[in-house]
Amino acid sequence: MKTLLKTLGLGALALASSAALAAEPAVNKGDVAWMMVSTLLVLLMVVPGLALFYGGLVRSKNMLSVLMQVTMVFALIAVLWAAYGYSLAFGGEGLIIGNLSKVFLLGITPDSLADTFTADAKIPELIFVAFQLTFAGISCALIVGSFAERMKFSAVLLFSVLWFTFSYLPIAHMVWGAGGYLLGQGAIDFAGGTVVHINAAVAGLVGAYMVGKRLGYGREAMAPHNLTFTMVGASLLWVGWFGFNAGSNLEANGGATLAFLNTLLATAGAILAWSLGEHIHKGKASMLGAASGMVSGLVAITPACGSVGPMGAIVLGVIAGFACLWGVTGLKRLLGADDTLDVFGVHGVGGIVGAVLVGVFASPALGGTGKADYDMMHQLWVQIEGVLITLAWSGLVAWLSFTAVRAITGLRVTEEQEREGLDINSHGESAYNR
Repeated sequence: MKTLLKTLGLGALALASSAALAAEPAVNKGDVAWMMVSTLLVLLMVVPGLALFYGGLVRSKNMLSVLMQVTMVFALIAVLWAAYGYSLAFGGEGLIIGNLSKVFLLGITPDSLADTFTADAKIPELIFVAFQLTFAGISCALIVGSFAERMKFSAVLLFSVLWFTFSYLPIAHMVWGAGGYLLGQGAIDFAGGTVVHINAAVAGLVGAYMVGKRLGYGREAMAPHNLTFTMVGASLLWVGWFGFNAGSNLEANGGATLAFLNTLLATAGAILAWSLGEHIHKGKASMLGAASGMVSGLVAITPACGSVGPMGAIVLGVIAGFACLWGVTGLKRLLGADDTLDVFGVHGVGGIVGAVLVGVFASPALGGTGKADYDMMHQLWVQIEGVLITLAWSGLVAWLSFTAVRAITGLRVTEEQEREGLDINSHGESAYNR
């Protein structure tokens, strides 16, 4: 009898210990490995992906200036993210902004853990810091395309600091941070439709207006100098975007695979739609159009990739392809701005399409991941509210930032420097032997 009681007692103790262990947060090595790979993939999107995509689209005399601006902006934001950006975006709670409790990554060690979308699954906070760093860096680098070929290098860097601090960080916290206003409203932005793309695109459009049009714009030929570079850059963006989207799941599980497949399908749909639109409008489908369609699909599926089904992703991509083609043609003429590399036409329009329509395609009736009692009209309003707040906030911050930069350093290079090219005048080198 004593032996039986002892056995039962040991069994109960073992069960209690197992329950205690099960309640503790678990770090899965597969999740950690996936997040490290995803972070590297997002870095690939910026350097060399975005740099080559933009570089091929400008004239040869400005090739290196674009590569340099993208690289330096990313590096600058990486340092600022570690210094105070991560803390303001993800430290503490607040409706609009976090706090400075994690300034200079204070208190974050290899043993610190960050939450995922599963209650008992965690990842090391250091890899979450690194992953989110790449999002901040690419957001600021995207803006460069709007005022390429005529803005001072020092002005680009100073503007990036101001906009990152007063626009990127508050929007990121409102959407993703603890206590954030839009997070509390239930806004869906899986990987950064509002935080990254709309946010950056509005700032770029404001910059295009405030810096002014390029010399000879509308009168002189300003064709892309190397579409091969552009295609290579776009392809690297597509590859890297799997880290951007599927990595935002924070775990290597079924949710990541849904985002992964949606990133494939929406992009393919957008390429087909853009090319068809060009064929109808111009009689020919161009490689530049296919590359631009590729990016438009990637942008549109970004906020929706974890919430829509594969068929919804295709439809969303097709809509984005047609919409962004209009964005870089009809809408661009209506706006009258020299948005050099069509940042607003692709990232702004595509981001708005994705951010709004996720409210439709997240419905379980359309194959989405929404709950059985999903309220489409309510979710649509929440999504529209998020878009409007981002448009207004980023636009105001960009205007104030460009105004400050104009007063401190001036915004634009001289007419002589612009005609000769920024490669020589800003960096003392040339991309090609003359």
